[in-house]
Amino acid sequence: MSKIKALMYSTTIIVPDLDESEKLFREFYGKPAGYDKPKPGEARGPLILDPLEAVYLLELGKLEVYRGSGDPVNYEELVEWARERIPRFNMLYPVYKDLRNRGFVVRSGLKYGSDFTVYRHGPGIDHSPYIVHSYPGKYTIDPVEIVKAGRLSHTVRKTFILSITGGESDVIYLMFKWFKP
Repeated sequence: MSKIKALMYSTTIIVPDLDESEKLFREFYGKPAGYDKPKPGEARGPLILDPLEAVYLLELGKLEVYRGSGDPVNYEELVEWARERIPRFNMLYPVYKDLRNRGFVVRSGLKYGSDFTVYRHGPGIDHSPYIVHSYPGKYTIDPVEIVKAGRLSHTVRKTFILSITGGESDVIYLMFKWFKP
């Protein structure tokens, strides 16, 4: 299988080939340039990849990344580039990778005040049942943070999950179900 080619610019990674972009977007990676809420098959344009997605796809061997000069970018260089853009990269990437490896579709959770929104099947196919907040293993979580996140997740009808990273690959999940006693 040939690898999909992507170009790394100072602030983003783009898959310029429209067929390759569509192929990745059908697997729920990236967002076609110029579309607000595209669904697979409805949008055709160069694909903009999130740094977490680009690192994951390169690690899987599905992606080749090149600088504008045409020089290839190796895994370590791409990780360093991603770390510069995402301050919490070392904590977020293991969570992203673990969820993707489990078959979930993972998107930004920014609009819900979380790190990730997680789908079983994908945006436009189902609604995301989960929002995930990520914390490092030795972090003391203020109970008020949990209550705020729980109330928000309940309001938007999503299950609130804490992901706790304990190293480069260890991820633990705590799922909260809210109930009235």
